[in-house]
Amino acid sequence: MNILVVNGSPKGKYSITLQTINYLKLLYPDYSFEVLDAGQRIKALERDFSPAIQALEKAELIIFSYPVYTFIAPYQLHRFIELVKQHNVSVEGKFATQLSTSKHFYDVTAHRYIQDNCGDLGLKYIKGLSADMDDLTTDKGQKEAKDFFEYVLFCVKNNIYERNTFEYSQAKHFTVTPVISDNAEKTGDVVILTNCEENDSQLKSMIDRFSAGCRYKTRVINIREYPFKGGCLGCFNCAVSGKCVYKDGFDEFLRNTIQTAQAIVIAFTIKDHSMGASFKLYDDRQFCNGHRTVTMGMPMGYLISGDYSKEFNLQMIVEGRAQVGGNFLAGVATDEFDPDGEIDALAASLEYALESGYVPPQNFYGIGGMKIFRDLIWTMQGMMKADHKFYKKHGQYDFPQKQWPRMLAMYLVGGLLSSEKIKSKMGNKMNEGMLMPYKKVFDKLEKNK
Repeated sequence: MNILVVNGSPKGKYSITLQTINYLKLLYPDYSFEVLDAGQRIKALERDFSPAIQALEKAELIIFSYPVYTFIAPYQLHRFIELVKQHNVSVEGKFATQLSTSKHFYDVTAHRYIQDNCGDLGLKYIKGLSADMDDLTTDKGQKEAKDFFEYVLFCVKNNIYERNTFEYSQAKHFTVTPVISDNAEKTGDVVILTNCEENDSQLKSMIDRFSAGCRYKTRVINIREYPFKGGCLGCFNCAVSGKCVYKDGFDEFLRNTIQTAQAIVIAFTIKDHSMGASFKLYDDRQFCNGHRTVTMGMPMGYLISGDYSKEFNLQMIVEGRAQVGGNFLAGVATDEFDPDGEIDALAASLEYALESGYVPPQNFYGIGGMKIFRDLIWTMQGMMKADHKFYKKHGQYDFPQKQWPRMLAMYLVGGLLSSEKIKSKMGNKMNEGMLMPYKKVFDKLEKNK
């Protein structure tokens, strides 16, 4: 069987993820593994995609290999998938799977992104392997890699694959009604960040209506116009200094032109089940801020053209970004049902958040994501010095072992509950005791009336 490994890592042969592929090559010498360094060679492939076309058409099984960057696959792999679709490469009916490495921060959204795009291409998708970066160095990780590949071979032999659950709608989206500005003097600073293409009149109309209706002053930044030298290389050059290895000035532009705003509204047209490769380039390059939630408390909103209601994975990413960042998601206005009403509601909600300072508590998306980052930065504090300093300053090292008074109290409660005699005598006093802290809150409120 001819196996094509699409290596989406910008590090090429130095990719940690690729080492699992190298391990499998040694275990299975009878199989032909060809590695296409799509991540490292993306600029060359943009100029001449024929080597990729030949490799894809020759392959019987395609393995997408990549590190997880910012909720999804790296920009370079995003761009590769765009090129595959642009060149109408015929891969329908071939088998495909994926192999990623990460610290399991939203690896589920990365895997679903690849799966949905495999569905678009007519590939027979087999569930992939999401490994920790260090897994292959352990016996357990080595067994998991071998078991994964054995499962893939079993699926290919028996024609077993995941059913494609995504279907595009052919429905036309609603036209946006222009709003005539009253020319009143506006204050404040709301950045509308977009990757709007020149011929995307629908997205432009959505941006124009929001800008005219918002009571705060807005400015539009089109990231397509920024002279990026390239996508994030995962080199960790910025880990200590916060300075990117590229000399295109993006780190300063991000901090001084975008993140100085009071609120950010992101506007895009859905492409390949994501915000598109150009936005992924921007997202990945934000790694110059490391894992620091530098925009905590800032309201965010989205203007989205496309079938957003059907893109469940993208919905998770949009909410997850706000939750992890500690941002209030003021709303997502789309052009599927009532764009005028949704855009106006987004503006009103954003204005309310700016005036009231409203920031809701984090849910599982935010708390779970930040606990992964907390443990990662704690163990890597010697290298990620800027992140470590930020986490200490903002009290983000909230390890449970620090809560020793509560732990001791729970030992006492556990001891009481283990005695049937004591438990029978307590009656309802346990429930009453649990409510005592809340009673104090109510008593204080009554007292201050």
